[in-house]
Amino acid sequence: MTYSIEICANSIDSVIAAKNASAKRVELCSSMPEGGTTPSYGMIKLACEIAAPMPVHVMIRPRAGDFCYSEYDLLQMESDIAIAKELGASGVVFGCLNRDGHIDRAAMSRLMAASYGLSVTFHRAFDVCKDPFEALEELISFKVDRLLTSGQKSNVLEGAELIAQLQERAANRIIIMAGAGITDQNIKEVAAKTKVKEFHFSAKGIEPSLMRFRREGVLIGANVSIDEYDRTISLPSNIEKFISALNN
Repeated sequence: MTYSIEICANSIDSVIAAKNASAKRVELCSSMPEGGTTPSYGMIKLACEIAAPMPVHVMIRPRAGDFCYSEYDLLQMESDIAIAKELGASGVVFGCLNRDGHIDRAAMSRLMAASYGLSVTFHRAFDVCKDPFEALEELISFKVDRLLTSGQKSNVLEGAELIAQLQERAANRIIIMAGAGITDQNIKEVAAKTKVKEFHFSAKGIEPSLMRFRREGVLIGANVSIDEYDRTISLPSNIEKFISALNN
C-alpha cells in the first residue's frame, strides 16, 4: 500500500523537518492553536524555496473563528491566493460555509477561480458543515482536489466511520485525507478503519527557546496557556516514527 504524508508546518524549521523525513508535501500555516491561518509573505517565499521540489500548500484563512466570510475576508483571501501562486506554492487550502452550515457556493466559485492552476484542498471547515454527504458532492462539482477531514469529530478515530463512508462515496472523484489527532500509535488503525491513503499531521514536539535571560511574570500573548519560552515544531524523528508505524 502506498500512502502520502502531509505535514502541517508552522515554521521553516518544520518545513525542513518534513523535507528531511521525505514527506509528500507540507501545508504551510500560522497560528496552529487557532486551527491555522495564512502565513506571512516571507514565510511562504522561503518555504517554497527550501522545500522544492516538495510541494507547498498554503493555508488561506484570514482569521480564526468560523468559516462564514465577509466580502473583505474574501478579498483578502483572493489576494493571498495570488501571492501564494506568485511565490511558487503548488496548492492552497481553504473552506467556506454559509450561515446555514452549507458550502458557500458563491465564495467557493470566487476562490476556485483565483486558484486556477493550483491544487485545492478543502480544509476542516467540512467538519462543521451541516450535511457531509451533500458537501462532498458539492466539492466534487467544484473540482476540489482533496478534502481534509476528521469525520466531523474532534479526532480521526472518533470520526473513522464517517471518513470511511466518505472514502467509499468519493469513488476516486476526490482525495479524502484524514487529519486531527493522528499519532504514531494510532495511524495504522486509522488507515485500516478508513481506507484512506493520505494523512495530515504535524508530528510536533517541544523545542526549548534559545533565550538564556527570561523575564518572568510577563505574557506577550493575551490569555495564553503556553510556555512562551518553548517552540512547538514538527520534528524529523516524530515524522519518521509516524511513517514507520504506518508502513510496518
